[in-house]
Amino acid sequence: VQLQASGGGLVQPGGSLRLACAASGDTLDDYAIGWFRQAPGKEREAVSCISSSDGRIYYADSVKGRFTISRDNAKNTAFLQMNALKTEDTAVYYCAADLYGSWCSAQEHLYDAWGQGTQVTVSS
Repeated sequence: VQLQASGGGLVQPGGSLRLACAASGDTLDDYAIGWFRQAPGKEREAVSCISSSDGRIYYADSVKGRFTISRDNAKNTAFLQMNALKTEDTAVYYCAADLYGSWCSAQEHLYDAWGQGTQVTVSS
């Protein structure tokens, strides 16, 4: 499966963006999907993930209440709705799929397929 992340851009603090992760080559129905981000000079971190099996969702504490992950299996696409954005949300955002598991996990090494990343810049 190939993943294509899109939807990044420049937004002011307090603004919103919706990232999309479109899949090709296979369906996302059976895979857990994760969103990760990497800010300049920092390690990549898990932002959110969603299971395909039990509906389990994970959010990093830093984004709880502001970000919402979802998936539309009919469109073979996952989304990350980001509201109330802060300057510290600035990063390259990556989507990933766990091709061997359907349960949500924040552990990066469990994800096998990665999108190319989309830049999110929050600045006034």
